[in-house]
Amino acid sequence: MAKSGSLKSTLAVSLNNYLDAGAIVAGASGVTLWQNYLGLSEMHLGWLNALSANALGAAIGAIIGGFLADKFGRKFIFTYNLLVYMTGVLIILLSVNFPMLLAGFLITGISVGIGVPASWTYISESSEVNNRGRNICISQMSWGVGPMCILLFGMLFAPGGYLYGPVESLAHGILGADAAQAAVEVFSSRVVFATLFIVAFIAWNLQRQLEESAEFTATKAQDKSGIVDNIKLLFTNRIAVKTVAFLAAIYLTWNLVASVMGFFMPHIYETAGGLSNEDANMLSCISWVFVVVTTLIISFIVDKVAHRFFYVFGLAAALTAWILIIGGGVSTIGGIWLFTILWGVNNGSSVQIFYALWGSELFPAKFRAGAQGLMFFIVRGLSAVWGLVFTFIYGDNGEGFTVAAYCMIALLLTSLIVGLIGIPNTRGKSLDQITRERYGDTC
Repeated sequence: MAKSGSLKSTLAVSLNNYLDAGAIVAGASGVTLWQNYLGLSEMHLGWLNALSANALGAAIGAIIGGFLADKFGRKFIFTYNLLVYMTGVLIILLSVNFPMLLAGFLITGISVGIGVPASWTYISESSEVNNRGRNICISQMSWGVGPMCILLFGMLFAPGGYLYGPVESLAHGILGADAAQAAVEVFSSRVVFATLFIVAFIAWNLQRQLEESAEFTATKAQDKSGIVDNIKLLFTNRIAVKTVAFLAAIYLTWNLVASVMGFFMPHIYETAGGLSNEDANMLSCISWVFVVVTTLIISFIVDKVAHRFFYVFGLAAALTAWILIIGGGVSTIGGIWLFTILWGVNNGSSVQIFYALWGSELFPAKFRAGAQGLMFFIVRGLSAVWGLVFTFIYGDNGEGFTVAAYCMIALLLTSLIVGLIGIPNTRGKSLDQITRERYGDTC
């Protein structure tokens, strides 16, 4: 595939990352509004987080989607999956009770999980040797642009925001002039989810026109093994098992922190920092601006500089953010701003970039997506449990924030140490070369 074709397909597939992170943050930006509208407790919020694109919903989808992508192709996933996503978003848009809202979050999350392994695999398989890291960074940028846009929409449409007037008029037009205030205000969140529906429709039309991965086509022509055979090989090959353990460890420990921040960051600003919903969304949006800028800079040099440098840089920013916030406290605006910037820099040079890159490099094509789906299942599944535990640690009004912060530091340190021990040397090598070096003729 030519370089321009590689970039074009990367941009189309990267919209999945926009929709992934966008779904998480759309829920986060309006979680207080849904809480007021439906009378939800902190436990209800924990379940929304646990079953959403942030955790268990994506975990279920990933384990399914990974092996389906290895069996039927990456294009198969692109052709049908976003129809599921749009269904989930539509249910959220129409939700009038907690079961409907939870079902919408779950269906959307499952679709996100189905799409992730196929997306990262397709991007790597469609890239040239010297721009594979760049293309993964572009995908990561989309993961930053999604929340940045969604939080901007959330801020503009939120009660008191510049565009709340039209939202309020729409709500009264549908519900009537005497509608309860909470029912009117939650329409700002409904409108935000409507923007995701529109982007998903555009992405679906672009992705179903993509050609199948040439590497997948070549592998299927030579190897007729089925899903069960590939699962057995994944679990019995010593190199594959060790690789799953390494990648799952670095991604899990980082994602346990990132998943909480992705869903609860505005809520933390509001409860522990005392900010309004509009201001909380604004700060979260600014954090994602730093994500996009940092990732853009890294994309130009990631294929030329040792990956170890960027891996350490991102985690150092994350650790500094949490150490400073403990010392300064989220009650000070200076502490909140510094935390916001450093966390954005961390996400811009995050473990997720290298998990996506190495996860698509370190496995053979026959179970490349399936292995990523398995790891994503492990990580997002445990993140679901952690999301519930976090609500107990954090408390209703942020009284347990300091304890939670120390937990975050311990997790980030673990990701740093394990990563430094196992960082692979794949830069400048083709996927076929990496596979031969690691597995020989066994795969």
